[in-house]
Amino acid sequence: MITKENVHKPLTVGEVAARSGVAVTALHFYESKGLIKSQRNAGNQRRYPRAVLRRVALIKVAQRLGIPLAEIGEALKRLPEDRAPTAADWKVLSEQWRQELDERINQLTLLRDRLTGCIGCGCLSMEACPLRNQGDVLGEQGPGAHFPVEP
Repeated sequence: MITKENVHKPLTVGEVAARSGVAVTALHFYESKGLIKSQRNAGNQRRYPRAVLRRVALIKVAQRLGIPLAEIGEALKRLPEDRAPTAADWKVLSEQWRQELDERINQLTLLRDRLTGCIGCGCLSMEACPLRNQGDVLGEQGPGAHFPVEP
């Protein structure tokens, strides 16, 4: 329970893990990637400001949306480190990701719609394959096996 006396008391990594539902190892990983920060106490133990809980929540929501950690890290760099992200901060981040998410939704919808026609094909490399070799672009590279570079 947060009281007036401990509202500014930093949290241990175990407390952050328990309150956020994120494993200690994940918190260490996030810290190694610069997504969150801790201070070390006299015993060299990590101590996190309470604002880290909101950052961890933001990271988990963004991951669930499919945003890569590198992009999450870039977004978090634009937020103030001295306070928890606010609803206004989240609005800015979500607007930045909205276009990317809309594009991903469109790509997944096309993939789903084209997948049915591909089930009978089996090879995923014929001229008619709308998923692996749309418009036989790989055929333009000459005979033999060619594979497109994945985006």
